[in-house]
Amino acid sequence: MNSHHQPSTTQAETSPQANPGRWLALAVLVCAVLLVGIDATVLGLATPFLGEDLRPSGTQLLWIGDIYSFVIAGLLVTMGSLGDRIGRKKLLLVGAAAFGLVSVGTAYAHSAEAMIVWRALLGVAGATLMPSTLALIRNLFPDPRERSFAVGVWAAMTSAGAAVGPVVGGFLLEHFWWGSVFLINLPVMAVLLVVGARVLPESRNPAPGPWDLPSVLLSMTGIVAVVYAVKEGALYGARLDVLGAAAAGVLLLAVFVRRQLRLPAPLLNMRLFRHRGFSGAVLADLLTILGLAGLIFFLSQFLQLVQGRSPLEAGVAELPAALGSVTAGLLAGRIARRTSVRGAVSVGLAAVALAMGSCAWLAQDTGYWLLGPILLLVGLGAGLAFTVTADVILSSVPKEEAGAASAVSETAYELGVALGIAVLGSIVTGIYRGFALPAQVSEAAAEEARGSLGGAVEVAAGLPGQAGDALLDAAREAFTDGLRTAASLSAVVLAAAAVLAWYLLRGQRLEESPEKAAAPAAEPAA
Repeated sequence: MNSHHQPSTTQAETSPQANPGRWLALAVLVCAVLLVGIDATVLGLATPFLGEDLRPSGTQLLWIGDIYSFVIAGLLVTMGSLGDRIGRKKLLLVGAAAFGLVSVGTAYAHSAEAMIVWRALLGVAGATLMPSTLALIRNLFPDPRERSFAVGVWAAMTSAGAAVGPVVGGFLLEHFWWGSVFLINLPVMAVLLVVGARVLPESRNPAPGPWDLPSVLLSMTGIVAVVYAVKEGALYGARLDVLGAAAAGVLLLAVFVRRQLRLPAPLLNMRLFRHRGFSGAVLADLLTILGLAGLIFFLSQFLQLVQGRSPLEAGVAELPAALGSVTAGLLAGRIARRTSVRGAVSVGLAAVALAMGSCAWLAQDTGYWLLGPILLLVGLGAGLAFTVTADVILSSVPKEEAGAASAVSETAYELGVALGIAVLGSIVTGIYRGFALPAQVSEAAAEEARGSLGGAVEVAAGLPGQAGDALLDAAREAFTDGLRTAASLSAVVLAAAAVLAWYLLRGQRLEESPEKAAAPAAEPAA
């Protein structure tokens, strides 16, 4: 018998009546979200310094950027289901401790290869945090309006992490070495562990069934193989290993789905996808992040290496996106109830598409009069869309399966990040590599200059006067050209996501009671 048939009243300890401290518990949960949000944004800011010190190749730089998301994407379903079984509080606290410890290792990485390994381990720890926080919110707030606001706070704090990361990171990068940006995770982890252990209620699925190891292995290897194939295919074309990885990944995921449909207690209840609102929300998340991630990853490099801003100035310049997202996240539930779910999500995605399309006019000397409004619009649109889709996903499932459902949501998010950096990042890198070099540049120096924009800055510094200026100008123009192309493609993807959301989320509402919201997901499995 599937676990989602269990009544939703089996977890009285997490009901708001039994837990008047739920708002304090929420405050602790968003610490974990801040942790992950900060870590994601400071990497982009630290990339020029990291490149100078560790000297990664262009490919290694992409791996440093997206290995974290690859690992998280591969593990989220497993960790979400694990939290449902062993307890979400327990998994969250163990993950937070591991995240803090691995952050120390990341800060002191001594080579590009070591940095990739530490970022992968950080992904393992990060995979325990995100599904646990959303699942605990689902159980702490069965009242739909309270839950909408709580999800809005959760989404807003994700953006606050994005806001705090660049500013604090910028300050640290101007006064300390690049590794210091990863050490800011430690105080957040300490608060989460000390306070969370006291105020968070434990919650789990009361009848989860046995742990299915083959399903764990199938989901992990299948997702990682598919993402690897996309990444390498974007960089090097349809090589034999890329085609092999793609075929193997699709086959493994097909076997995983087939196995889940046959198991009495699956790792992931695939019948949830028969609920159109659930599927639509997940797909909207995936396409949105795919459109955003690659561009955001390269924006910090544009602000610093192309426009010559200091790390702190670049961090402050990115603040409008985070502030817009925080504002929209807190108001999203009210907006969706007064208009419609599909209207809120589609308008949010269309706004981000418009902002991305405006980036087609970016130039080396583009003023902040264009950049600032673009970033604000990105934040407002993404904050509105993400908060509403997260609410839809949570309210579409029985709370016993909140961990698994949250993991699906987060897997879409992380998969989008990985694919966005891989595909859009590869477009930027591919266009950048084609720029012409002055005759004075040696073959070795030319390779370094074409490897990354940071490398070109270093090579230019070692050339006499006009040759160095010419190299730097050509490299910056090539990088900006790549950014414009990637932004234009992002706009197309996001516009398509807006149309899909309008179709798939029709009739979806937020004001249903938890019991009614669970019903559509449970009916097809009967």
